[in-house]
Amino acid sequence: MENLLSKWKQGLSKTSKAAFGQIATLLGATEISEDTWNDLEALLIQADVGVDTTKSILSTLERRVDKDGITKAQELRQVLRQELRSRLDTPPPLYFPTTPTIILIVGVNGSGKTTTIAKLGQLFIQQKKKVLLGAADTFRAAAVDQLQIWADRLNLPIISGQSEGDAGAVAFDTVQAAISRDIDIALIDTAGRLHTRYNLMEELKKVHRVVGKAMSGAPHAVWLVLDATTGQNALQQAKAFKTTVQINGIILAKLDSSARGGMAFAIQNELGIPILFAGLGEKQDDLQPFDPDAFVDGIIQPT
Repeated sequence: MENLLSKWKQGLSKTSKAAFGQIATLLGATEISEDTWNDLEALLIQADVGVDTTKSILSTLERRVDKDGITKAQELRQVLRQELRSRLDTPPPLYFPTTPTIILIVGVNGSGKTTTIAKLGQLFIQQKKKVLLGAADTFRAAAVDQLQIWADRLNLPIISGQSEGDAGAVAFDTVQAAISRDIDIALIDTAGRLHTRYNLMEELKKVHRVVGKAMSGAPHAVWLVLDATTGQNALQQAKAFKTTVQINGIILAKLDSSARGGMAFAIQNELGIPILFAGLGEKQDDLQPFDPDAFVDGIIQPT
């Protein structure tokens, strides 16, 4: 457990040292003043918590201060920690009642999607699941090659097609193979696409439909991989993907490379979609189930 907590603190060190570190300094042994509120607002926005979420947090804190008679900034720090924690949902336990369970992985170019799929495969292998990979990112030949390398490394079967071929056909074949091979979980990679490109998002809808035709009720989950280093832009991506393919889970990749971890609060506040996993490093076992307590403690050290 100590190693896991250490991994969270290390993975969130950039976020902690940036704006949230300044917040900890701000909320030292001083009296709460108007400047305290102004500085706290600026720092939360700087941490990519988002304007709307920041205003909501400050409004709640001000009510708590009035209600509890808090005067010291140090006491406000603990109240802030409690408020931040209350805004992060504990993700639901992963439950796969259907065999096979088909999981569609989506995201924009460069989000870390393919590597995340490999890490998910490793995680499910450790849970004694039979896993199949589907390389439906036919738009980029390197993506298929990359996933094939991971499949070989993890000794996982993979379904792939021709470069620039029909992504829907690969997705269909993956589902059919998962059924015939008695697979527990099929992870289907899709082409990274900018959320602002209408035609590419429409193609993603097609892949989603084709998977449903291959197996009734599929895909059983649609998980969006977000690059944590993109901050508030990730929120706009999430909104677009939610509209297009009804994503029901988020994976925060590259959290260890980002000083913008505050965007997790904006995602929860504005979308209400659970954050399922967080990427805390480059190793295969650095993809961890999202832990709200460890996350908050990682960015604001408890006193």
